[in-house]
Amino acid sequence: MSTASQVATHLPAADPAHPGHPAVGAATSLLDSYTPGDHFLATPGRTLLAHGAARPVPDDARPLDERVDATLAEAAAAGQESPVVIGAIPFDHEAPAALSVPAALRIAPPLASDPLIALPAHVTGPADWRIRPVPEPEVYGAGVASAVERMWRGEFSKVVLARTLELTSPAPLDLPGMLQRLARRDPTGHTFALPAGDGRTLIGASPELLVSRQGQRVVANPLAGSTPRSTDLAEDVRRAATLLESAKDLHEHAVVVDAVHQALARHCAELTVPARPTLIRTATMWHLSTTITGTLASPDVSALALARALHPTPAVCGTPTATARQIIAETEPFDRGFFTGMVGWGDARGDGEWVVTIRCAEAEERTLRLYAGAGIVAASVPEAETAETAAKFRTFLSAVGAEL
Repeated sequence: MSTASQVATHLPAADPAHPGHPAVGAATSLLDSYTPGDHFLATPGRTLLAHGAARPVPDDARPLDERVDATLAEAAAAGQESPVVIGAIPFDHEAPAALSVPAALRIAPPLASDPLIALPAHVTGPADWRIRPVPEPEVYGAGVASAVERMWRGEFSKVVLARTLELTSPAPLDLPGMLQRLARRDPTGHTFALPAGDGRTLIGASPELLVSRQGQRVVANPLAGSTPRSTDLAEDVRRAATLLESAKDLHEHAVVVDAVHQALARHCAELTVPARPTLIRTATMWHLSTTITGTLASPDVSALALARALHPTPAVCGTPTATARQIIAETEPFDRGFFTGMVGWGDARGDGEWVVTIRCAEAEERTLRLYAGAGIVAASVPEAETAETAAKFRTFLSAVGAEL
């Protein structure tokens, strides 16, 4: 699809073994066309941009899957060919989602396949941000220490604790510029800018695929266990090698992989789970990564249904889930909103991609709220977890020209 008047009729999966020859500039033209209020989502499989009026998924007592299916059916009955839902779902499953079916959707190959993505983003925007941490790093560290103490008493085994940075700008936010810098810094990731309600925009670049479905093929890529990268090549390699052998991080990762395995096994006839993780890297972090693949037992289970069955994984909440949620509510002095929820798309056939909402911010007028979290286990050290969240903030801070 190449014009704004065209609606998605099929969202093909990318095949890395046969990438073809996509038109130069096809993906970056969508990135360049983004304006606040649009829905932009770039994944390793495709680039999506929705303009103009959209049909919102209502917030009522029906299950979310049912509301999404009904909204897609209404769009089809109104004459829209192969409608697609796109948007964000919050961490709290009882909070309202920000999902809609756009009337027009432009689709292009993935950003990484477009040679023009290598061109540098134009750097604009203010440099004198006012930054306020919530909570203060020392308070966050104390929360980590308290959680560790409770784990040693046997109350639970893991919790993910987050902190935020509130950035205030003397000038209106340059959302298109931020999106450009996020996308061009890591074009192989999942970059998004989506309306979040009440004039807010959810913007970010996540490394973590929660789940995708194409036909009956399912892929999940849980990440857990991480370490900050170094600008020194030798030190960077040493940190990566250390992460691969870290008992603490390997245990944390195994807990997440096991949870994803169990959730998907209920829906899959076949499932392949590698015995050991590999590494993936972003511009700021190394992560332990496991790619899980499977075949659905029934074509009736949609990508969204799979995502909801997985959410929240121990990678963003903890285990046991109910206890971890309670610890999060007691410890974090803010509402997570869409942070550690999911963003993505889905169609009436059940295909779709849903991404864990991390490395993100909520933008409104002249303010940004950045989020970062760390998985806390019994072996966690408060100073190290505080440093990890600081490293994760760098993804977004570099996109806005700010420093801690």
